[in-house]
Amino acid sequence: MQRKERNLPRPALSRVGAHRAAEPISKVRPDAKEILRLVLARLDDMKAEDTVTLDLTGKSSIADTMVVTSGRSNRHVGSVADRVLEDLAAAGVPDARVEGMPHCDWVLIDAGDVIFHVFRPEARAFYNLDKMWAPARPYGRGPS
Repeated sequence: MQRKERNLPRPALSRVGAHRAAEPISKVRPDAKEILRLVLARLDDMKAEDTVTLDLTGKSSIADTMVVTSGRSNRHVGSVADRVLEDLAAAGVPDARVEGMPHCDWVLIDAGDVIFHVFRPEARAFYNLDKMWAPARPYGRGPS
């Protein structure tokens, strides 16, 4: 008795793991300008408000650049911070340090040469980091 081979349909391929995070394009850690560009684009996508970039070069040894932005609510602040962290990890900065995520009143993300602060508007007005780190204005008398 001979067996006749039939073309049976193949089982569908498993989609388990199909939604994995994208591998970083390069294994090299991006420089501060690239990190800043990446995060500013994400902040714009996430509808963060009143984003200010401050140059800290020569003012502080903690970072070269500080970004201060606001979210509309605790949930929005947390969501913006989560997305920034995801983008940093995908770009090759998996070791960014985070403070303030449980409460999401003020979230600090330290990516090395660039530091990000995401505030609720009330907390931002209270701490006023924009004014503290803004370029100094010349002190003197006004015109006589």
